[in-house]
Amino acid sequence: MRALVVVAFSLLLLSCAMGPDYERPKIDMEDRFRMADGPPDAPSLANLAWWDLMRDEQLQQLIRVALAENKDMQRAVATIEEFQARTVLAKSDYFPGVSVGASMPAARKANFLFPGFASPFNYYLLGNLAWEIDLWGRVRRTSEAARADLLSKEENRRALTIQLVSAVGEAYFNLLQFDTQLDIAKRTLQSWEESVRIAQARLREGLSSRLDLDQFEAERANAAARIAELERQMVQAENHVSVLMGRKPFAIPRGKALTDQPMPPEVPPGLPSELLQRRPDLLAAEQQLAAATARIGAAKAERFPKITLTGLLGVAHPELSLLFTDASSFGVLGAALAGPVLNAQVLGFQQEAVEAQSRQVVAQYQQSVLTAFREVEDALVAVRTARTQNEAQRQQVTALQSALKLADLRYKGGLANYLDVLVARRSLFEAELGMTATHRLHLVSVVQLYKALGGGWSPDKEAADNKQG
Repeated sequence: MRALVVVAFSLLLLSCAMGPDYERPKIDMEDRFRMADGPPDAPSLANLAWWDLMRDEQLQQLIRVALAENKDMQRAVATIEEFQARTVLAKSDYFPGVSVGASMPAARKANFLFPGFASPFNYYLLGNLAWEIDLWGRVRRTSEAARADLLSKEENRRALTIQLVSAVGEAYFNLLQFDTQLDIAKRTLQSWEESVRIAQARLREGLSSRLDLDQFEAERANAAARIAELERQMVQAENHVSVLMGRKPFAIPRGKALTDQPMPPEVPPGLPSELLQRRPDLLAAEQQLAAATARIGAAKAERFPKITLTGLLGVAHPELSLLFTDASSFGVLGAALAGPVLNAQVLGFQQEAVEAQSRQVVAQYQQSVLTAFREVEDALVAVRTARTQNEAQRQQVTALQSALKLADLRYKGGLANYLDVLVARRSLFEAELGMTATHRLHLVSVVQLYKALGGGWSPDKEAADNKQG
């Protein structure tokens, strides 16, 4: 027995893991992002924690509830627990398997020790042992794959966390946009009602035609229709936020107004190389590739003979009182060698299938990297142009407000016709709605850039997030 144990450990020391070791695929990238402003080595926006980026206290409370109660997040946590158990199962192959059986009084002809032979014993307590010597690294590679799968699921949870934070932020800004636009529409409706009253008075006095009144009434109806549309969109947006929070639809409380939302004046993206280390979805894809690479080694090892130590330990005696004496104990230890013969070709095809799967995962990882860079560039150009567009629309609104004031005074004084007022008020209405949408786009673009950069997930940030939650 001692000799077999020594041989087993010697074989373990000399064993090697078959198949390729994982290496990250080479990715060609530039020294800076194409649409980035400022120095490329400036601290990235993603270094901020989400509560430092979105500082509306009401929004922060909504996000905390979503992180705690969102059903997709709960499913991701349960998935991690599942793969933690699978990792333990994979590691259990490193250790011997032991099974125990017992037999109470039975007929003398029954023989549970050695079938086919008569036995004088009525009482048995048996322990079977089996231990595969991992000579070719099959168990090692299987354990590596299981651990990589677990790490991939953990990164998926982090990715879902960033997606959930950004989704709640975007939906909340949509709500604030609808609130602001609804106020604009209601104020515009009151202005059109005033214009309708003036047109009715002028029509009675013969100072204007029926056409003036019809046009003003049409614009008043248009404003009323827009109010109904915005109210529908606002309720639907509240329902969306409710589901993100893991709750039934309810009225979402608001904090600061859309124009009062604090956002960083600068949004440096950092270095492109940081993206591979920061974005959880890229790290998850990389762990999937590591698992696929480890499975190649496990498939190769299946094609080689398996060496297994087997043993039988037990006690047997006709008298129950003497069952646990030294005279009643026995043991057998041996080694078994098993190798593929008729299924060798099948195992070869299995290895080819695993290698093909690995190539698929490589392409998937490379595609994920390309998508990540596109999302960053899209968000960067959106932030830059939204800021410029918002400033231009602000100037447009100021000019149209002045034009409407002048046109209204001239119309009331009989110095201008209704068309001047109609065009000025209609243009101002659309410009104010457009400026609100652009302001929301600027806020959402910053959040989307934060998500595209990876959201600042590091061990320190995650610990701080848990503390905040």
